[in-house]
Amino acid sequence: MVSALSLTLVACGSGSTTARCVDRNAPAKGKSGHKVVPDNNCDTGDIDNGSGSYGRYYWYYGGKSRSGFVSGGSSTRPDGKIKSSGGRT
Repeated sequence: MVSALSLTLVACGSGSTTARCVDRNAPAKGKSGHKVVPDNNCDTGDIDNGSGSYGRYYWYYGGKSRSGFVSGGSSTRPDGKIKSSGGRT
C-alpha cells in the first residue's frame, strides 16, 4: 500500500520525478531505505525505456533522500518526465 501511495503521489506531482541509482545489496545499517550510489552504476537505458532492472543496481523513483539513503518512492517507473539525480533526463 505504501508503494502504491508513493507512486500515486509521484505521478500526480508537477515537473519531473527524480530517479536515483540504488544498491540492492547494500545493508541499511539501522537506516530505512535504499543506499544511493552514483548513476553510472545503473543502466541508463532502463531510465529511458522503463524496463525493469534485476541486477545489483537499479533505479528508484521519487522518495526522499537523506544521508545517502532514499525511501518513500518506488522501483516501478512512473509515467512522465524522469530525471536522474545526476541530471540525465
